[in-house]
Amino acid sequence: MKLNLDALKNVAVWEHAGFKLPKFDIERVKENTMTNPNWIHFGAGNIFRALMANAQQNILNEGKSDKGIVVVGGEVIEKLYQPHDNLTVLVKIKADGSMEKTIIASIMESLVSDIENKESWSRLKEIFENPSLQMVSFTITEKGYSLKDGKGEYLPDVTEDFKNGPRSPVSYMGQVASLLYERYLHGKQPLALVSMDNCSHNGTRLYEAVSAFAQKWAEKGLVDEGFEAYMSDPKSVSFPWSMIDKITPRPDPSVRKMLKDVGFEDVEDVVTSRNSYAAPFVNAEEPEYLIIEDLFPNGRPNLEAGGIIFTDRETVGKVEQMKVCTCLNPLHTALAIYGCLLGYNLISKEMEDPELKTLVEKIGYVEGLPVVVNPGIIDPKKFIDEVLQVRIPNPFMPDTPQRIATDTSQKLGIRFGQTIKAYTERVDLNVKDLKLIPLVLAGWCRYLMGIDDNGNKMELSSDPLLAEVIPYVASISLGDKGPFHEQLRPILSNAAIFGVDLYNVGLGEIVENYFEELVASKGAIRETLKKYVY
Repeated sequence: MKLNLDALKNVAVWEHAGFKLPKFDIERVKENTMTNPNWIHFGAGNIFRALMANAQQNILNEGKSDKGIVVVGGEVIEKLYQPHDNLTVLVKIKADGSMEKTIIASIMESLVSDIENKESWSRLKEIFENPSLQMVSFTITEKGYSLKDGKGEYLPDVTEDFKNGPRSPVSYMGQVASLLYERYLHGKQPLALVSMDNCSHNGTRLYEAVSAFAQKWAEKGLVDEGFEAYMSDPKSVSFPWSMIDKITPRPDPSVRKMLKDVGFEDVEDVVTSRNSYAAPFVNAEEPEYLIIEDLFPNGRPNLEAGGIIFTDRETVGKVEQMKVCTCLNPLHTALAIYGCLLGYNLISKEMEDPELKTLVEKIGYVEGLPVVVNPGIIDPKKFIDEVLQVRIPNPFMPDTPQRIATDTSQKLGIRFGQTIKAYTERVDLNVKDLKLIPLVLAGWCRYLMGIDDNGNKMELSSDPLLAEVIPYVASISLGDKGPFHEQLRPILSNAAIFGVDLYNVGLGEIVENYFEELVASKGAIRETLKKYVY
């Protein structure tokens, strides 16, 4: 069985192999989508295919929509999407070990986000000019919204776009701003831009990134003077907040073997130039959440029919803070850092480790939960219960600490900094009572040394700040005695990393002391965990 539209015509073969097939007229939906697209998505990664595309597939299967999604991405579009007619296989890995296989066919068009690709760029402008477009969504990771480097200086591509205006943008956000300008020029039609990325107040981050271009271009007279006002009016262009949650690890060998055993042939990975992994299939856990602020000035796709929840901004903020800042992401990051240091290759295996299990339980229940506001639509305690008892321990989920450790410097400020801030703002709480969150931050500094607990060299996951922060700890070796204040101060005082200056809130010295213990000798990481988690 090959993954293409022609092969899908042999329905009996696919169904005999246990695949769920699309139940709608793909050609008719494609024609409707190409003519009057209402949803375009930037970011062609695994979570998009596993959650958004699957939700739209379910809506189409039930006859509740007649349009699919247009997706925009990088090299995976040409290497993965287009060779397979934009089809994908979703494999849901359930906690009992069973796997559910579905052919996802809701993606009707795929385009490359490259201004040098004249055909794609022309089509993107055409879509943005179309009054039918209601929603532009994004899963481009937290760093996708950053216009500045770790030193607070604008990135070269961004600076170039500020200078040259909207006609030939090279930066990602510059291209989005340019496409919005095309829409402005063709009737000032309303539109919603929806970040679905795992970061706090994601809609605001998207707005700040895109509006920076509008402001710079307006200052230089490179755009019509009304463009900035159009961008800043939520009745014209809105930037709803959202909260997303679904674990979609790299393509797993066990899933690949299962697919091959039932006769599916297209199972090989595509590795991008940025060393990200994708395949014609995506494996994912069963639980999922996507909650979006209902702020759509041009109407919106009826995603609630696919299980997506729409609510007000305040509720989204509470759910997002609950999940991103307390109930899941910080626990994942803690496991990622210490899992790498202790030689683990599976997140689920870490939950069999008494010290690591206790570490994340106490971070969630003891240190995090007191500052969580119950959003009403999801109970925080039950959410943590599901995370720690069902989701992370799922032995059939092939997620790795090495994957979760990617871009950790971009995550710490949200995943731990928000809780630290909440402790400093509450009169009934003392930030210095936090014991295990500072231990995780010290663990990250120890991780930057690139040496595991056995004293062996350890490969670090990609992170845009590695080149900046590694030199500070490069002179430190296992067995060195502290204090290490001079080496750690530039890291721990960096509010861009932690969300706060850790010294100003009284945690800098605590992290330094933990670090001294973590570097004392081989095996010191294990001993330090035993000392403090119980």
